[in-house]
Amino acid sequence: MNPLPVLLLALPALAQGFTPRADLEAGFFLKVLADSDVRIKAQPGDALAWAARSQALAALLRWPESLASAERSVALQPRLADALLARGIARAGFAVAQRNFGSLKAMGQAMDDLRAATAADPTLTRAWMSLGLAYQQLPGFFGGSTRKALQCAESLRRISPPKGDLLEAIIRSMDGDWGHAEALFQKALLAAPWDPEVVTAWLEQLDEKAALKAMGREGKDARLRTEASRLLPMVQSRAKGVEAVSEAYLNAGNPEEAWKVAKAGLAEVEAPSILRLQLAKVAARSGLHLDEGLSYADRALREPLEGGSGGLPALHWRRGQILKALGRTAEARAAAQAALAMDPNHRGAQRLLAP
Repeated sequence: MNPLPVLLLALPALAQGFTPRADLEAGFFLKVLADSDVRIKAQPGDALAWAARSQALAALLRWPESLASAERSVALQPRLADALLARGIARAGFAVAQRNFGSLKAMGQAMDDLRAATAADPTLTRAWMSLGLAYQQLPGFFGGSTRKALQCAESLRRISPPKGDLLEAIIRSMDGDWGHAEALFQKALLAAPWDPEVVTAWLEQLDEKAALKAMGREGKDARLRTEASRLLPMVQSRAKGVEAVSEAYLNAGNPEEAWKVAKAGLAEVEAPSILRLQLAKVAARSGLHLDEGLSYADRALREPLEGGSGGLPALHWRRGQILKALGRTAEARAAAQAALAMDPNHRGAQRLLAP
């Protein structure tokens, strides 16, 4: 991997005030990581830089490094909301990645951090979003509560109405209330149709249980195709948005259209590495364009990977699936082992190695 592109991103970090929240909201995680590393090298005691570094690493699924950076940030400035948010995200992600009984304690600690982050700075959008989703997804025995999740959405709505509507829409969908969820998604989309986070969440939930129950498989797939086509012009310059549209076509049973959308977006988006990973995913899942998909996967491994669905472990896994489909069994196993070296509990890679 050539570090020069990442380092060039960080040149402005010392020349002006360091305000990473906007870049984190926009999903520019490599830029935040580079900026943070420059700040930390010059000012090792910069708690905000350590917190931003942790959040960027979390987005890249590098959980141990993310947690270490978050702990450093909290040690430097215990009441910094960004530090508490970073540690909450890192603890939760690390716990999920571990997938064992001991991770339950870490989830409780993560919830404590997220609550503390919202108390320290009630305007921190990512903290409300993370806390609301955590309340909804955790079982009641471990502190989960739809009522508390909806309270988070209401608090977020006071800061950012579209994001508050978005959070409530996701919660309602997860709770099985599709009618209410759909209305809130449409409200959020009307206010921010260009926001990849809003578009991604809508298209993802269109493929989940509540939508499937309400519309049936054929109706759900037809709606996915319609919405993907409608929303693509709004997000065609944003990698995460194009990835979401491509994924919607793939989930709707249109892998060729998913491939075309992602390939066309390579020259348009700010982070093409995300789409190279998506192209590898489309090839792996559909069996189409295998040689070209492998080429995109190989290139993504040689360059900085700006997030994407599953990060580097997923990239190795998808590459392994393609290699297996091409009959290159030994290389496929090596790719699966590379994925497991980064995420020992990666189930897809484990299945790829199974006899």
